[in-house]
Amino acid sequence: MNKPVLPMSSLSLQLPNSDRSIETYRLTASRTFPAKLEGTLNRVAFSAAHVVADPLAECDPWLTAAVDWDRTIAFREHVWDLGLGVAEAMDTAQRGMGLDWPTSLELIQRSVKAAKARGNALAVAPTITQKSITACCRRSASP
Repeated sequence: MNKPVLPMSSLSLQLPNSDRSIETYRLTASRTFPAKLEGTLNRVAFSAAHVVADPLAECDPWLTAAVDWDRTIAFREHVWDLGLGVAEAMDTAQRGMGLDWPTSLELIQRSVKAAKARGNALAVAPTITQKSITACCRRSASP
């Protein structure tokens, strides 16, 4: 039989103090975080936001990426609302995670357009370019 899962608040860790004594730290329920950044930050941290797949698309997911564009952009808007930027295509084509170059380019274009529409033009940093893809292909084709 499976061991019962205890509520989060009943989990604890033994942590050392600066005086070398040991203290029990009990985990508590997570706090609520704001849905939108209030104020401004003096830096932009970029995240590698994923794309949202369209599970109902009529295609072979091994051959063609089926992106739910509305939800993908909505997730990026959520990330921007938290004060983060998006390093676009970092977790997709650059790492071979299922998006080909044309789909990655469309992702970058849609994200840049959405960021500009929100007055947030610096929120997107494309991490791949057609030039870098071409250079990479040339290097791998050389003897």
